[in-house]
Amino acid sequence: MKRYVDLSVAVNDATLSPPSTNMRLEVTPHRRGPGFWQVSSVHQSLHTGAHIDSPLHVFRDGITTAEIALDQVIGEALVVDLSFVGPNHEVTIDDLKRGGADAVKPGDIVLLNIRFTPALTGSRSASLAINDNAADSPQLVPLTGIDFSSEDFPMHRVILGAGVVIMEGLTNLGALPRRRVEFAAPFYKIAGTEGAPARFFATLEER
Repeated sequence: MKRYVDLSVAVNDATLSPPSTNMRLEVTPHRRGPGFWQVSSVHQSLHTGAHIDSPLHVFRDGITTAEIALDQVIGEALVVDLSFVGPNHEVTIDDLKRGGADAVKPGDIVLLNIRFTPALTGSRSASLAINDNAADSPQLVPLTGIDFSSEDFPMHRVILGAGVVIMEGLTNLGALPRRRVEFAAPFYKIAGTEGAPARFFATLEER
């Protein structure tokens, strides 16, 4: 018997995008009568709530969302439990190993269970993610100022530059067992874009 675990954050008209654009989600319902009929239009950043990033996010010649292969966002995933780290903690290789990263295999989707915004700095901290298909963090680096470029987000550049899809806006990772799970991140396929809304979930086999 299968059970599905929703791992996506919900968004509403109070939800803001990341600080780089700080856009509010705007949903406008359009209705016609005499019977009930509704179609809504949405104005938002593609990086609001649960979403994925493609390399175009930080590289001018990077691939777009529509070019991401499905096997990069669907498959076997391993949760690395970093729930023990505090706010602005600099995640180290030892932290990753403590969280179970030693069990990561090439081709795995890696989900980082982090309660607070981590400070991932330096190439050694990213070496695990470079070898795998996906990694998640609520905000890989803090915004450093009003004027910034992709160079101010070194971990985005390291991870996306290695062809790794970044998934952000996951929640409820603590509900997953400490074993491998089937994971999927279907996303909105929009040509020419660097990000897309997604719906993250895991499939558990009940025993």
